[in-house]
Amino acid sequence: MTTVLFVVTGADHWTLADGTLHPTGYWAEELAAPHRLFREAGFDVTIATPGGVTPTVDAASLAPESTGGKEQADAIAAYLESIRADLENPVKLEEVDLDAYDAVLYPGGHGPMEDLAVDANSGRLLTAALDSGKPLAVLCHAPAALLAARRADGSWPFAGYRLTGFTNAEETMAGFADKAKWLLQDRLVELGAEFDAASPFTAHVVADRNLHTGQNPASSDQLARNIIEILNRG
Repeated sequence: MTTVLFVVTGADHWTLADGTLHPTGYWAEELAAPHRLFREAGFDVTIATPGGVTPTVDAASLAPESTGGKEQADAIAAYLESIRADLENPVKLEEVDLDAYDAVLYPGGHGPMEDLAVDANSGRLLTAALDSGKPLAVLCHAPAALLAARRADGSWPFAGYRLTGFTNAEETMAGFADKAKWLLQDRLVELGAEFDAASPFTAHVVADRNLHTGQNPASSDQLARNIIEILNRG
């Protein structure tokens, strides 16, 4: 069976520039939509978090105004409930054997900026996944996890890659840009990524070699479908 690894933030807060903590976690749509599509395609999905902690869903991501209406919000919540056992018992990120998986996906939410961005185990996994040639999909704020990746010589493996993620403009429109310690787009560009930003909150997916990135929650479905197509081609 084709296997997909979801690496999910274990953070339940995001530290703002003034030191206050803002509740966060993974963004519901960005986990639920790809997970459902992979399962419907007949793939097995494993969820991993740092330390094997149960991930927290960002409550804001289940609000009707965040999902396009109450019906959609209820459907996402129902799907998450259907996989509760997997969410409550994730594997430990540090014990993941990359060879056991055919693809890797990192869902977003502000959480990755808090833990995965500085997680050496995640950084090593991302570097290995990139070098393996397997599809590596990273969504919305999850490209923050790429910041922890390093080669043995200290270089950043994603330098020169064309990618996208939650943009400065989107962070501004969401009301967080002036509160953040740093902005994802700025950090990725500083390290040498070629950042590709589309209009705020429109679906936008970028592929460069085996790295596939989605700009925002609206990109969740297409990012997953692209990976499914690749895996089905063998």
